[in-house]
Amino acid sequence: MTTNSLERIVPDQINEIGATGQQSLTLHLERYRFAATQTRPGRILDIACGVGYGTDLLFHTAPGCQYAIGVDTDQDAVSYAQKRYFKEGMAFEISDAMTFTAPELFDSIVTLETIEHLADPKGFITHLTSLLRPNGVLIASVPTTPTVDANPYHLHDFTEHTFRKMVNDLPLTELASYRQQQSFDPFAVLTRSESRLADLRPNLLSYYAQHPSALLHRMWSTLRHGFSIHYLTLAFRYRP
Repeated sequence: MTTNSLERIVPDQINEIGATGQQSLTLHLERYRFAATQTRPGRILDIACGVGYGTDLLFHTAPGCQYAIGVDTDQDAVSYAQKRYFKEGMAFEISDAMTFTAPELFDSIVTLETIEHLADPKGFITHLTSLLRPNGVLIASVPTTPTVDANPYHLHDFTEHTFRKMVNDLPLTELASYRQQQSFDPFAVLTRSESRLADLRPNLLSYYAQHPSALLHRMWSTLRHGFSIHYLTLAFRYRP
């Protein structure tokens, strides 16, 4: 399993303290802790769970959690999760986020830093609502400053406005929000001095030449926010 990727955090193997190391892990754990405060008692789905540390956190800290399942497309990640975190009342499964189904509906669904990777973000959210019980809770997060230019795994940039607008006509009522900010060292990015920066988009100048609007978005974001990435996590109640 590749552990020096922007897309994979393995807590037991995080050694660096930079923005993509321990700082990134801390942000992810804080996001899961917020999610745990918003879940309903019962069954929890953690979709795109990675190596399972968040599923484990939800299982142990979400009030009234009776069952938690983590789902991911990466076979190595799921195998790691099963070996590292599995216990009675938990499960891990290999499945595509857009097509995953289960024999029972869920009381809560958590999907953190997933939506920006998918070709059809709204279709994904719509699919997740179909897996929720009435009055169930969906907790989702996205970066709200540009990332597509630097991260080749991201397909969409969101702002707080466009994230909320995406679910406006779905039967979801916002319950709570949680904002985070992560500063980064531009020199570390340019030199890729942190191991998890190795798979940043190559030939970024060429990318900007072909996508001038991306450069404008990056410049505007830097002027407004400095060298930082902002994240928004939202909790919604499903009311069909």
